[in-house]
Amino acid sequence: MNKADFESNMRKALAQNPNLLRTLIGLGLTLIFLLAYAVYGATINTEVYLYESQSLETTVDLGDSERYYDSEGNQTTWTWDANINGINLTWVNLTATSLSSGSTIAISNGNGLYSHPDLGNPDATEFSCSESCKKKIEHKINSTGDSTSIISLTDPDPSIRGKGSVFADSEKEATSKASSIVNNTFEPTKVRITVIEQGNRSVNPSVELKQVNEELYNVEMFEVDAATEFLWALAAVIGCFSMVLVPSFTVYFAARAKQRKTDLKLQSARNSIEEE
Repeated sequence: MNKADFESNMRKALAQNPNLLRTLIGLGLTLIFLLAYAVYGATINTEVYLYESQSLETTVDLGDSERYYDSEGNQTTWTWDANINGINLTWVNLTATSLSSGSTIAISNGNGLYSHPDLGNPDATEFSCSESCKKKIEHKINSTGDSTSIISLTDPDPSIRGKGSVFADSEKEATSKASSIVNNTFEPTKVRITVIEQGNRSVNPSVELKQVNEELYNVEMFEVDAATEFLWALAAVIGCFSMVLVPSFTVYFAARAKQRKTDLKLQSARNSIEEE
């Protein structure tokens, strides 16, 4: 059905049924009220709870290093052994400075850590650790300057650190679910740091190991400004139905105006006949 046929049928329907306009208005207002109430009800009766964990960053005590010089390969190897706190452990970050040219640093753990060269790089684009990070017993990187870092995670799942959400029927249930996500234990807690330098080195490089542990401290129901959301929802519903009702009203008033003109012409013709 083309536009001309639609307008013609609409004019006929409106002309034949004067109550159609009131029916359209009533139906539109009823649907607006029902949809707006549904949106408002869904807004204030949410089952989503937001949780947030507090990150605690600490520096791990590495103690003294052990030195080994390989005369055949002309390399000096420095090693540190340390124990980290595995309770709710998320980040394990190694930074080495005062490195000589061509040095290599590595961090190893019996359970394995997740890492990637772009992890922690603010300029990385289209990077997702959950897809790109690899779990390895040992992560090794060549020095690219005076300072070199290895950023690693115990688990790439972002829900165990920072913020997240859970579905629950009560705050108690939400707290329990959030705790089961955030609370974990990483084992074994022993890590080894290795720095390999070329030549016979006598001064060990500066190495710093930092760890980040999480602690759940806030769980609250997801809330929005109900009044604002209600007004936005009402405006959206009115706008949608206006797209349907305005053309109908336009056709209706156009048909009424045309009908009045036709009636005036008929009345004028009748008056002329009566005068003759």
